[in-house]
Amino acid sequence: MSRRCQITGKRPLVGMNVSHSHRRTKRRFLPNLQEKRFYLADEGRWIKLRVSAEGMRLIKKIGLKAALERAKAKGYIDSY
Repeated sequence: MSRRCQITGKRPLVGMNVSHSHRRTKRRFLPNLQEKRFYLADEGRWIKLRVSAEGMRLIKKIGLKAALERAKAKGYIDSY
């Protein structure tokens, strides 16, 4: 399973570790992903999503159904 939020589409970013002597080595900035269950009241069932903290805030703000429709339109999830 890829490290990608199913609601916002957040992915790992690439950057550099910079030491005191300014030597640079590559590193990855990983999104804050959580495996979380949400209840779809319309269908009366639970769904499991891998969402970032920002994705959870978005679900709380606009609702689960609207967030899932938005994610499906942008291509972050196939079905739910």
